[in-house]
Amino acid sequence: MTNDEPLNPEPLNPQRHTMDLERELEALRSSLLQAERIQTELDRRVYYLKTLYDVSKDIFSSVEYELILKNFLLMTMGNFGVAEGFILTVDVPSIEINGFVSVGFQGDDISLLRTGGSEILLSDDLVKSMQNEADFKTCGLLSSAMMCAFPFVVDTDCTGIMGLGAKLIGEPYNTDDEELLDTLVNNLVVAMKNARSFEEIKGLNLDLQEKNIQLETALNQLQASMRKVEILESVKENLSKFVPVTVSRMIEKSPTNTIPESKKQDLSVLFVDIEGYTKLCEKLGSSQTSEVIEKHFSAFMDAIYANNGDVNETAGDGLMVLFMDEDKNTSALEAVRAAISIREKTTRIWEECSTLYRPLDVNMGINSGQALVGAAKFETYSGSRWTYTARGSLTNVAARIGAQATGGRIYLSESTADRVKRHVSPVSIGKFKLKNVSEEIEIFEL
Repeated sequence: MTNDEPLNPEPLNPQRHTMDLERELEALRSSLLQAERIQTELDRRVYYLKTLYDVSKDIFSSVEYELILKNFLLMTMGNFGVAEGFILTVDVPSIEINGFVSVGFQGDDISLLRTGGSEILLSDDLVKSMQNEADFKTCGLLSSAMMCAFPFVVDTDCTGIMGLGAKLIGEPYNTDDEELLDTLVNNLVVAMKNARSFEEIKGLNLDLQEKNIQLETALNQLQASMRKVEILESVKENLSKFVPVTVSRMIEKSPTNTIPESKKQDLSVLFVDIEGYTKLCEKLGSSQTSEVIEKHFSAFMDAIYANNGDVNETAGDGLMVLFMDEDKNTSALEAVRAAISIREKTTRIWEECSTLYRPLDVNMGINSGQALVGAAKFETYSGSRWTYTARGSLTNVAARIGAQATGGRIYLSESTADRVKRHVSPVSIGKFKLKNVSEEIEIFEL
């Protein structure tokens, strides 16, 4: 056979050709069914995602607890095409309903949903035992219209249940529906947690605002109290110019109690007197005299307080000062040191004051011993008057000794001289008969 001869084609087999066509058609049918299943699954997933998106967008747009429940229930019912539904949540610690919304129920059904739903949620055994529609229908705790229910847990203090009635198209809830509902309920739980957190923060903010108001009120009261204290301190400061320090201390220790009765106490009494006060007034005039006396008395006060003295009484030209240390020798020595300081300050004032041609003669007398010390009440027609002083022969002798002094001298009684002789050198100037004192008194001079 040469190359130019034509090849004879294989004869066609009709039966074989038909079989091949059938196999191709079967493969095409199988591919088409698979494509339809894939498309159905895609459509289902798209629908679920759209439903999830719509419901989530709606419930996450609010932080109000009841509004979230209502919006979620309406959106879910709309997507599943049902006419009845409810959501109930309970507060576990208090065993009380803290959220309830329902659609499509009336009267007794609503009451049954509240009581039955609460009983289911508060019983772990009931929740675990209800796994399908038949359980909810036969348990008798929910309305007979309920076709499915989903219990859920928000947190340890809050649980809930959602129930839906029958679909309007008459189809039952399938596995895909339950899967979607489970996903939707999980989103609801997240939204409710956010809402509860928001409410908690809101409550904390309200508490904070209330505490801020209380704090502001307390601050205002404190400021008012501080103002009162400032006023009282100002009053105290001004009164201290007129009230003996001993009295001030006594009132501070017992501001509401009665003033203690007078009692015997060892002390030293210093009398200070400016000699020639009347002539000084006539010579300088009242204005200049007042200025001179104020300068001297200010200096006297400094000397007295520096030595723990207490100015008990004042007159136009003199002072009565008490020294009451627990150690009687210390009291006497402080009285003497105050007197010496007064004399030194008097000379210094004269050197600085052009009004005076010579130092003032400040005469002083000191006596030490026992005296009755305390408050005394005097009843008059105009009312009661209290005074605090030392009474007895001790003060009388101190006054008389001071009256004996002239030319700015400092005189001491024998008892005072004996107590301070280790620190100063008092000199006896003899015994004197003093006015209203029965026995002669030996006087010492510094």
